[in-house]
Amino acid sequence: MVLGIKMKHYRRWGIAWVSLACALALHVIDEAMTGFLPLYNSLVRSRPESWSWVPLPTFSFGEWSAGLAVGISAIFVLSPQVFAGKQFMRPVSYFLGILMSANGLGHISASLYLGRLAPGALSSPLLLVASAFLLFAAHRSTFKVS
Repeated sequence: MVLGIKMKHYRRWGIAWVSLACALALHVIDEAMTGFLPLYNSLVRSRPESWSWVPLPTFSFGEWSAGLAVGISAIFVLSPQVFAGKQFMRPVSYFLGILMSANGLGHISASLYLGRLAPGALSSPLLLVASAFLLFAAHRSTFKVS
């Protein structure tokens, strides 16, 4: 029975992991369709000289989309490790959940600042929900059942 309960937590963690991968894929499509990359590149090029030490590259659409496709594919490829409850995936889950939460909040904050929907903002709530689910599920899978 203990193993069954633990496996249920691993299954939830895996579902949360795949859900975040799907939400991120939709978010990238949202960004591509609403002009995120031109806005990002123009912001990088126009940053103040005092911020020149921050390594922010500009991207062509091909570089950007290929890099994100590889990243999202890697998340999907790692899914079996999460479903199996591999412990090395827990810090990866926390990192990814926090990073994607910041990403979603960034798009929402940009929308508030601009006074209009920023590119990628429509899918940001989904990204936030999926990130919270992953953080919760990864944490929940740590509990020992006796």
